[in-house]
Amino acid sequence: MTVQPTETSTSRTLRPPRAGRSNGQWAVDGREPLNANEVWKQEDGGLNVRERIEQFYSRDGFASIPPQDLSGRFRWWGLYTQRKPGIDGGRTAQLDDTELSDEYFMLRVRLDGGSLTLHQLRVLADISHDFARGTADISDRQNIQYHWIRVEDVPEIWRRLEAVGLQTTEACGDTPRVILGSPLAGIAADEILDPTPVIDEITRRFVGDPELANLPRKFKSAITGHPSLDVVHEINDISLVGVVHPELGAGYDLWVGGGLSTAPRLAERIGVFVAPDEAAEVWLGVIRIFRDYGYRRMRTKARLKFLLAEWGPAKFREVLETEYLGRALPDGPPPAPASTPGDHVGIHLQKDGNHYVGAAPVVGRVSGDVLTGLADVMEAAGTDRVRLTPHQKLVVLDVPPARLDDLVTGLENLGLSVAPSPFRRHTMACTGIEFCKLAIVETKAAAATAIAELEQRLADVTAQIDTPVTLNVNGCPNSCARIQVADIGLKGMIVTLDDVQQPGFQVHLGGGLASADRDEAGLGRTVRGLKVTAADLPDLVERLVRRWLDQRAPRETFATWAHRVDEEELR
Repeated sequence: MTVQPTETSTSRTLRPPRAGRSNGQWAVDGREPLNANEVWKQEDGGLNVRERIEQFYSRDGFASIPPQDLSGRFRWWGLYTQRKPGIDGGRTAQLDDTELSDEYFMLRVRLDGGSLTLHQLRVLADISHDFARGTADISDRQNIQYHWIRVEDVPEIWRRLEAVGLQTTEACGDTPRVILGSPLAGIAADEILDPTPVIDEITRRFVGDPELANLPRKFKSAITGHPSLDVVHEINDISLVGVVHPELGAGYDLWVGGGLSTAPRLAERIGVFVAPDEAAEVWLGVIRIFRDYGYRRMRTKARLKFLLAEWGPAKFREVLETEYLGRALPDGPPPAPASTPGDHVGIHLQKDGNHYVGAAPVVGRVSGDVLTGLADVMEAAGTDRVRLTPHQKLVVLDVPPARLDDLVTGLENLGLSVAPSPFRRHTMACTGIEFCKLAIVETKAAAATAIAELEQRLADVTAQIDTPVTLNVNGCPNSCARIQVADIGLKGMIVTLDDVQQPGFQVHLGGGLASADRDEAGLGRTVRGLKVTAADLPDLVERLVRRWLDQRAPRETFATWAHRVDEEELR
């Protein structure tokens, strides 16, 4: 069922730049840096810090790292200092980065397309055990994230990763971040086309290229050829979505300018058809537009979505074709509505007669032990491939029918549920205050507690929940857990209850991305004064779900109901 656009359910208006004022667009204003970030990026690029990490900082320790490398250039290699323990969320905005930072790092391993072999999985597990105190999380960008990493250990971690074809290059920073890809690439019978060659070409040619390593801000990409629309294409800077042109055959529809955070905006179709052998070149054209025309004066306005809001799709297409490609692209069709759920949880048949099995950890939290156990289970089942998903899930590929039952049992024993409750399946959470310096509240444990509570409290109505109700929990306003596109999105904040300040959330309701139950994406609505403490979170969700089930029309989704009813029904 389609949610009709409203001011709060689609893209919010982004203010255009002030007339006559330089916005730091290289192609318009020249390259004079207009803020401190642009100064140090021009003085010494982020890619150059690797040599200093390997030769000096790993030898001389954390205290030897100068501030601009520590809080800036390290990100080009997937490294952020993590939050110092014991600092409550009320102080997050009061302290600077040096006061919030511990002497340990989060390290992000980029997995373009989310793809891992058995050998790579074992290396990731060993790194967790040897260097990360057993931590490992599956992010909603198909990455693996570690915590408690020491700078002294980073060169050895890089050596182990790169020995098996993995990397942390440009996993963070003002760079082309990891490319989301369909977890079913190459194995699904209903696939329109396999995006793997395009993802591999872009990664091989452009990740680590100094010409693309100083962007105005981060650049997020997604490519899928699967009709489930499984790469959240509406919220990336660029997405290539599989379509069939009536004359030109299978290719991609180009979407540009999506992004959430504090100024959410959904991507727009540019209206062109991209042939598979032109996809990498078109990707390059779009990222070069962002590099050359993106706003650099203010970092809060430096994402591609702000440029698209000013230009519109027609001008963006014109600039892409005339200035960067040198030719016109054919018009193309939009993607068909999603055919199946895009998280791929459960047991499904591949086109070769084997099976793929999608499993859900709790809000992406795994560990070195779980990764080792997963590798053991996969090896026993005779499969060599697993893929991570943009929904904090994993999909084991190539499972022979005779080994299917044993694999499922092994996954369940590891806490990786193949048949999860709707609450476990559709809940995501960001890192939260446990490790993140931007966070205000704890998220992972709060979400896990809510899942367990809801499984008990709503057991009597679970069978009635025939369309997903997504619950996304975020520790701050930046929306790493995509709160504006969840049925129930929770933005971390300090709330006051009976004159006592405590961790809590502002509530967004009725958002969502295109899916098998929803034709169009839309942003959630906020209800005036609707805030909830972390302790009362299960109460709120239970109340909303029961009201929805009570009041909905046949097969009416939670999002449609949440946009339809009066605010009082949502309190």
